[in-house]
Order: sequence, then structure tokens, then C-alpha cells
Amino acid sequence: MSIWRKGHKGRGKQFSNPEEIDRQMRVQREMEANGGAEKGSDEGSDEESSSEEEYEGKKKSGVEGLIEIENPNRVSQKSKKVTEIDVAAPRELTRREREEIEKQKAKERYMKLHLEGKTEQARADLARLAIIKKQREDAAKKRDELRKEADDAKAKR
Repeated sequence: MSIWRKGHKGRGKQFSNPEEIDRQMRVQREMEANGGAEKGSDEGSDEESSSEEEYEGKKKSGVEGLIEIENPNRVSQKSKKVTEIDVAAPRELTRREREEIEKQKAKERYMKLHLEGKTEQARADLARLAIIKKQREDAAKKRDELRKEADDAKAKR
């Protein structure tokens, strides 16, 4: 920063000209009286005036009226009439709802495969059950043999 430049705080004040303020207020009153239709000054550019009419024709409320926003990605909210709303039309699901439904379907598919014995976990469970059955059968055979031996021993006495 050079020594010749100074901050903005010391600059001179600019005041609006009273005639300019009156002219702006008159133009604004005419716009309101004509319902947003602009007369006079912008005769040369039809495209600009039509887009300005649409933009300025809307009534701005809240902060929107104070701040001018130039965001090309902004979509303005369009209000619908009650007669235009179709209640019977299917509404789109939210991402969470879709994911929840997909999760439930995946769980149902897995349980179906599990019951058929086609999943790894089902195979492991069936193998474990087969081992337990065999152990129980062996234990039952041993008990039967012990009872027979005990009965034979009692019969010999």
C-alpha cells in the first residue's frame, strides 16, 4: 500500500440530490399504480424490461425486500392453489425412507436364504446342529449301555 492511498473513513460524504429522490419516488408510484408495468425510459430493450417487470412485479417480504440476491441456483418458491394440488398422486420418498425400505427388503431376502440354508451362517448353524445331534445320540447310547450293565449286574446278584 502506497503512502498516497488512504482508508475509506476519511472520504467525503455523498448526499442524494432532492430532485433525484423526487424522480425516483414518482417512478416508484407509477410502477405501483400500473401494477408493475414500466412506462417510458426503457423503450430500447424489450427483453430487459420484460424480465425486470417479472422481477419487480413480485411483492417482496421480509429480508428479501431489503437485500438483492443474485444467485443463479436459487429457485423461487411457487405457491400452489388448493385446486391444483393432487392428493392422489404418489409422492417421492425421502432418501432416509428409501434406505429404510431397501434395508428391510435386504433383511427379508437374507432371512429367506437363511431359512433355505444357502447362507454361510445357515451352513455353519446346520453343521453345529449336526454335531450337537451326534453328541446327544452318543450320550444317549452310553446311558442305555450303562443302564443295561446296571440291569445285568442287578440280575446276577
